[in-house]
Parts: sequence; structure tokens; C-alpha cells
Amino acid sequence: MKTDFLRELSGQSPIIAFMNNYGLIFDVDGVIADTEAVNAAASIQVFAEFFGIEGVKRADFAAGLGRGAEAYVKAAAKIHGLEMTDQQVAQATAARQEIFLKMLRNNPLPPFDGVMELIEAAMASEDFHLAIATSGTREKSQAVLESAGIPYKQMVYISGSEVTHKKPHPELFLKAVVQLGLQAQKCLVIEDAPNGVEAARAARCKCVAVTNSAAAHELAQADLVVDSLVEINLETIRELLR
Repeated sequence: MKTDFLRELSGQSPIIAFMNNYGLIFDVDGVIADTEAVNAAASIQVFAEFFGIEGVKRADFAAGLGRGAEAYVKAAAKIHGLEMTDQQVAQATAARQEIFLKMLRNNPLPPFDGVMELIEAAMASEDFHLAIATSGTREKSQAVLESAGIPYKQMVYISGSEVTHKKPHPELFLKAVVQLGLQAQKCLVIEDAPNGVEAARAARCKCVAVTNSAAAHELAQADLVVDSLVEINLETIRELLR
């Protein structure tokens, strides 16, 4: 049960309930930078080269958005009638990451509009603490953060390499909350995928969803849906968390 897991994880570290402090937790893919186009391109190449499947489209990966590389690859495999063994999944995800990193080296990704402004404002504010929480591997997500110029070394940083359960399970965000030393109700997650919104809600965090990867109606469970992070500021976030 998720409730039992939440109780167990919360007991791993004392939570310091700062009365007037807030946590701001960023997903990476589709929130920090437009990685979804690169994720899809790398995955499409894997399907063509490893399995001889042509005609795979970005939309074929939609069911796996935000759930980690394995779920991402399996989503398209299901649509194209490919039953993958565990070994094939492992090979495909490894190849996908290698191709992704090569693409990123050749064409660095800038951050989405509003991302750096929000991060810099939060870092300059005494009442905000920041975290990165992503289902991507440490190597892959770190490459994205460095490409976009995100000061992640000054933030709590949880990747898919450090968790057992992927979104929509709340483990990723619960770990971030614990390391921030705040109550979940004082933390806001910025997401771009329905699975991420569900995970944030399960962790008892507030959530702002940005329509970089999914349509607004697919993100309707978030507390606020925006088309760009330029539409919000720290006061918007404070109001949601009060």
C-alpha cells in the first residue's frame, strides 16, 4: 500500500517542519528542458536498428512518460506488437541512453522559458528550498541539467537510480521531501506528465503541471496547469502552499 510506504519512508529521517519554509521540486524531462523530443528520437532509432520496426512515432511513448526508461520503451513496444524479454528491454534502454547522450553532446538543450528565472528567484529567497526529482538515471538527468545550466549541485537531487518504485508511485517525491526536511504539504512539484502529477498527489505535495509534453486536460489533476513557467512566480507557489 502507498500509505504504508509513505509512513515507512517518512520514518527514515526526521522531518523538520519549518513554519514559513517551502519546497520547490522540479522534474527534469519535459520540465527543465525539451528532452522529450530527444528521448523519442533516440528511442525511435533503437526500434529501427535493434528490432527492425519502422514508423514508430513520438506519440507511441505517451503511456510511459515520466515512468522511467523501461516503461517508456515498453509503451511503444506494446503499440507495435513487440513482446520484449527482460534482456531486450535492458539492451534497448542502455542503447537509448547512449544515443540520447550523444545527441545531447552534439546539440545542447537550453532550459525552457521561465525555468532559470524561477530557480534563481527561489535560491535568492530565504523561505524556499529546491530539489530535482526525476525518474531518469543519474547519468542521463545530470547531462540534461548541465546542458541547461541548472545549478543542481546546490539542490537536493534524487534520480531514478536511487529509487525502487517509479512514478506514479510517490517514492521519488517522498525521498525529495525527506531530504528537504519539510512536510509534504509545504512542497510543490513541477511536472509535465500525468504519471508525475499522480505521483506528486500521492506524496501529498501540491503540483503545478506545465503543458510541455501533455495536453491540459491530461494534467487536470494538478493544482494548477500552465502552458509555460513564465506564468508563475514565487508568490503563486506560496499561495498554493498556504
